[in-house]
Amino acid sequence: MHFFSQAFNYDHSWSHVVIGMWHKYPNPKCSHVVSIDVLDRSVDPKTGIIRTERVLGCKQKAPGWIVKLFGGSEDAFVREISFVDPATQNATITSVNLSLSQFATCFEQIRYSPVSPHRTAFIQTAEIQARMALWRSAADGLEKWLVQRFEQNAHLGKLGFTDVLQTLGEERQHSPS
Repeated sequence: MHFFSQAFNYDHSWSHVVIGMWHKYPNPKCSHVVSIDVLDRSVDPKTGIIRTERVLGCKQKAPGWIVKLFGGSEDAFVREISFVDPATQNATITSVNLSLSQFATCFEQIRYSPVSPHRTAFIQTAEIQARMALWRSAADGLEKWLVQRFEQNAHLGKLGFTDVLQTLGEERQHSPS
């Protein structure tokens, strides 16, 4: 199993970041995400927590050896479940790959929480595990490649989300009050 993690602060309020969370895709920096389908959204009447379940469609350019070894296509799907708690100002997102999960899984967790009125903490972790116990060296190579790909996408995600937050801020400044 291999791990990835990163943490930093956005210079935006928690509510602004959460609004941006719903506008993250599509964006030019994360062109691998090609579709977003909301499967379910509900609000718990007692807690006010908003739960959303989505499926993200992605296009991934996998190395030829992976396609030859496992088959499949460049179309990939990810299940995402988010919880937004306005009372505690915490938002959590968990996601797991649906495509090729019989060979490898990537379990991602993201948390947004306020640091100050105008700063929001972002914490992201991912656990990546190949499921090829008989071919440990191949599994290790696959996990390393998946971590590298995840890290590249995480970097693009940060750049894209920063652009989304800036655009939303500019739109808010230019809209009539």
